[in-house]
Amino acid sequence: MYTVAELPLAESIPIGGVRKGPRYVGWKADEPATLVWTEAQDGGDPKAQVDFRDQWFSLAAPFEEKPRELLRVEERARGLSYLAGRSDRVISREYDRDRRWVRSLLHDLSSEEAETVVLEDRSIRDRYGDPGTIRQTLDASGSRVVRVDGAWIYRAGSGASPEGNLPFLDRQNLETLETERLWRCSKGSYETLAHLMPAEGDSAPAYITRYETPELPPNYRLHRDGKIRAITEYPDPTPQIRGIEKRLVTYEREDGVPLSATLYTPAGHEPGKRLPLFVWAYPIEFNDRRTAGQVSSSPWRFTRIRGSSHLALVTRGYAVMDGATMPVIGDSETMNDTFVEQIVAAAEAAIRTADEMGVGDPNRVGVGGHSYGAFMTANLLAHCDLFKAGIARSGAYNRTLTPFGFQSERRPIWEAPETYFDVSPFFHADDLKEPILLIHGEIDNNSGTFPMQSERLFQALKGNGGTARLVMLPNESHGYRARESVLHVQAEMIEWLDQHVKGEMP
Repeated sequence: MYTVAELPLAESIPIGGVRKGPRYVGWKADEPATLVWTEAQDGGDPKAQVDFRDQWFSLAAPFEEKPRELLRVEERARGLSYLAGRSDRVISREYDRDRRWVRSLLHDLSSEEAETVVLEDRSIRDRYGDPGTIRQTLDASGSRVVRVDGAWIYRAGSGASPEGNLPFLDRQNLETLETERLWRCSKGSYETLAHLMPAEGDSAPAYITRYETPELPPNYRLHRDGKIRAITEYPDPTPQIRGIEKRLVTYEREDGVPLSATLYTPAGHEPGKRLPLFVWAYPIEFNDRRTAGQVSSSPWRFTRIRGSSHLALVTRGYAVMDGATMPVIGDSETMNDTFVEQIVAAAEAAIRTADEMGVGDPNRVGVGGHSYGAFMTANLLAHCDLFKAGIARSGAYNRTLTPFGFQSERRPIWEAPETYFDVSPFFHADDLKEPILLIHGEIDNNSGTFPMQSERLFQALKGNGGTARLVMLPNESHGYRARESVLHVQAEMIEWLDQHVKGEMP
């Protein structure tokens, strides 16, 4: 027996850091009985100033020799992939926490003099510049390795663009770094790569895609020699909702940051008729305005309503702005100092856009979100008068209960007490006058969103004379799975908005 590592409790890991000792322990592809792992060279502390944060090692059976150094990476290691049939060539991935930056590097381990080649170097938030995920396959031992055909590797990505996601398949030449586009989804549909077939000679391989439109359910198609052949013909599972219309809408925040959302309207909606509006969102942090305004959704996906989805409200006569972007932009260490101001400005822009389109009634607007979106919802109700009511599911509302950071907040409460107070709806319960529906799973095990968060906010609201309802779902965690829970959540959301947004008493 060989002991790879004896690791202490994780209580000594620095905030935002990693443990000391071996991490990412696994078997080396293309070499029998050889272990591979990485170890921090900065003590696991992301604030330490070092030339290399992580180092990769390998050790072959019978594990009696000293581990061999494979390579070092400047930032935090995110993984290591081997090229099929070439155990001396690997692709490392690393992440720069300060800049939210990702890099992929191709290494030749057969020579210390070999030049390292940069394959990817971009902001992790730069969806337009995403070159796609490198496709992998299984080798004879069952290990996952990078698929290689001659000098080519393959990449498939979501293809984010200002018009919406247009997935693609590329191949990249590792000798020249030339990239060749093999296929891209056309506008008006949503098609993603499902499987890449074996290549025949130097020609591009055939591939299978998953094709859908707002009206046509997902089905599989074979692309070979420039021809397309349908493989499956699954019927529409929910023809009852097929009349729902949706479109991608783009607009700007008052500070000029581009925003977007997918706007759903009920079947048979008459143009110009204003509807009660529901805004569903989830805030995301960005380092710069350029990436914050990028579109990352598609208006051409098959319309589907699953589980406790808020899209069921469309069938009840609401217009829904789904995925309304709520970017929080700024320095990685201090961006939450303006969290409230930025989400309020984004909410104002969304409502104004629906109003100008003649779709949404600005006097009948509700807002909702799940998890961090629930945190956003409570903050919007406490700090602006744009909404008639809100729905907050499985959220956290008192940031003193997450004192060592939350979401992308890196400062502990002792470094930024004012920010923790300002963004905690619990401490502004006396200002939260609009009705709010709080829903939470009784056994939520998600870090930071323990059930007590909703219970305490409910008590604070009721104690201050607010209008609130608390629904605790038995045996449910952070998401809701049981049929009874899903139906219960839908009924609660519909009744709450009908009463407090539409103005219809139950």
